[in-house]
Amino acid sequence: MNSTRKFVYAALLAWSMLNFMPSAASAQEPVQGKFTLTHGVHWQNAVVPAGDYRFAFDSDGVGGVLKLSRLNGAAGGYFFLVQEMEQAKSGELSALVLGSSVSGSYVSAMQLPEFGLTLRFASPSRHEKEIAAVGTNVVASGQ
Repeated sequence: MNSTRKFVYAALLAWSMLNFMPSAASAQEPVQGKFTLTHGVHWQNAVVPAGDYRFAFDSDGVGGVLKLSRLNGAAGGYFFLVQEMEQAKSGELSALVLGSSVSGSYVSAMQLPEFGLTLRFASPSRHEKEIAAVGTNVVASGQ
């Protein structure tokens, strides 16, 4: 009788935890949208050509993966590890933040204020960056 009571108690405890704890996946709306690159850019270890893209971001709470799919031209897709996530600042516009290096433009961040996020990506190594790197915004729309 004592072991049955312990089993029922453990089962009830497990059931209540699963049903009353908010699920992180269900609490978040999908992070996705579209944007256009007017010129090719370096994005981590890939060169992403100019064109129209769809993005989707999946987070595990600590980091995440950004998926890009090309909408026009030759079919293609990319997966990028997000180095850092932070809360978007109020007043920010949806944008890709670009830096400049010896090898060309690179994506350093993706601002998504409609989702409350700014995603940061690994940039070229220090010796490759120009001293006077300037950020450039490319409009991204969340849809």
